[in-house]
Amino acid sequence: MLSPRRFLPSTALLCAFEAAARTSSFTRAAEELNLTQSAVSRQIKALEEQIGVALFMRERQKVNLTLAGETYARDVREALQMIANASMTLRTNPDGGALNLAILPTFGTRWLAPRLPDFLKDNPGVTVNLTTRLRPFDFSTEPQDAAIHFGQHNWPDTDAMFLHDETVVPTCSPDLLEHYDIQTPVDLLKAPILHLATRPKAWERWLHVQGIDGEKVPGMVFDQFATVAQAVVHGIGIALLPHFLIENELSEGTLVPALNLPVRSVGAYHLVWPKSRSTYPPLKSFRDWIGGQAEA
Repeated sequence: MLSPRRFLPSTALLCAFEAAARTSSFTRAAEELNLTQSAVSRQIKALEEQIGVALFMRERQKVNLTLAGETYARDVREALQMIANASMTLRTNPDGGALNLAILPTFGTRWLAPRLPDFLKDNPGVTVNLTTRLRPFDFSTEPQDAAIHFGQHNWPDTDAMFLHDETVVPTCSPDLLEHYDIQTPVDLLKAPILHLATRPKAWERWLHVQGIDGEKVPGMVFDQFATVAQAVVHGIGIALLPHFLIENELSEGTLVPALNLPVRSVGAYHLVWPKSRSTYPPLKSFRDWIGGQAEA
């Protein structure tokens, strides 16, 4: 099997070809590149021999691109321009680049998104590409530089930074609270209970902390926090919701604690990244910034 490097010509050969293709002249290409006409001619011939395709038709003092040469010239020109742009960007902003970040949907929209403009303002050369993930995943199979996940730091071959712990409180709409006259933890079980699929034992743990063991808690299951939060707002039931992610609804009065009995969740929010990406400049910049945000 031939190595891919067999078809990777040097930049010098490609630049000579691009200039000759654009000017339709080996002589003008030589003037542009500060070479002799014979040097450009030799470079073009070496390129044709390397890839095994004729790129120019030579007729006396004229040279014209072949059909294959026209297509190749367009692709080479785009590739050289891309390399030039990348080099210029790196020169003007050596800490710039793209950061591919996986986020939890609600943490991303409610905690990260309002703060992210400050990071982009301070790091104008960095582009942040966000994708949502609900569960931990394998960095070796997905092209992510880092991820924000909830849980304990037990992901192999990664480093992590603590961002935020989580305290949950049973939450409902004001009308539902009044309707069921909730006074004690046991009273909660009279109302419809809503579960988050990623926290299947959250209610059992909360009840255990309140001294109520052995209770199976039937109820509706939702796959995302945003959906279950809206269901609670509309009075469908009671859910255990992270206090710091519903501060707006609590201050507006659209949500209220069914009982003021918060319980700290097992696990916390972390920024996680592969050890192999630790020194990647955009990730280093983001890590320093988000660490400051978490401390604040």
